Amino acid sequence: MAGERQIGHLGTLDPMATGVLPMLLGKWTRLAQYFGGMEKAYTGTIRFGYATDSYDAEGEPVGPQVDVNLNLQAVREAAARFLGTIDQMPPIFSAKKIQGKAAYALARAGKVVELKAVPVTVHRFVITQVQDACAQFEATLSAGGYVRSLAHELGRSMGCGAHLTALRRVAAGPFTIEQARTVEEVASMATAGTLAGSMPHARTLLPEIPSTTADEQTAGRIRNGNAANLPEFSNAELVKIFQGRDHLIGIGKRIAGTLFQPVVVLG
Repeated sequence: MAGERQIGHLGTLDPMATGVLPMLLGKWTRLAQYFGGMEKAYTGTIRFGYATDSYDAEGEPVGPQVDVNLNLQAVREAAARFLGTIDQMPPIFSAKKIQGKAAYALARAGKVVELKAVPVTVHRFVITQVQDACAQFEATLSAGGYVRSLAHELGRSMGCGAHLTALRRVAAGPFTIEQARTVEEVASMATAGTLAGSMPHARTLLPEIPSTTADEQTAGRIRNGNAANLPEFSNAELVKIFQGRDHLIGIGKRIAGTLFQPVVVLG
């Protein structure tokens, strides 16, 4: 479709979820290693009254259903207790690996799944409204966090059980829902030859890594995999190296003083 032999994604989406799933095409897949720590933002709906084994509406109910009468302020206060860094237990139906196998594959095979709680930072968890047994929310979590687990634990803390019924990822790091394109739109742009122009500008990628514009000699060294002196970066560990305004030719890693060795070369 895009005319590239290599393609990679920056994370996964739950089967019932929609929204942002950043993809890297061609040579840009070499940058995947630097996107692992992206926090992600979501909107969605939590149904209170019973939990499920998958923590969402696709799972089987766990325990009896109970009647709930939600109070907006009470749910907001309960959600606020999860802000900050918490130890979160991933769902057994998740992509977490256990001895090289995905937890969901083991769970579906009826095998015992033993997962460990992992530290997750909840930057934002706001209940925007409640109606009947459901609550609408906005949440932002650090990399590796599960909104399904957040919903499950919120229901447990309120003593009534809960699970996700809808989830939409609205941002993954610097990539937002406003920038997102459907598969059909990508196919149409690829056919029209306008796909490259719709991509985020290279200067906006990995904003936490400083950038420099190299002269011709330095650019040549980087392209050939040779270390280059970047005297303005005595404290940086990584530097994005451009030739001209638009052409990202690589990423250099400081090896001594202001000497940087290319660790990614994009050409």
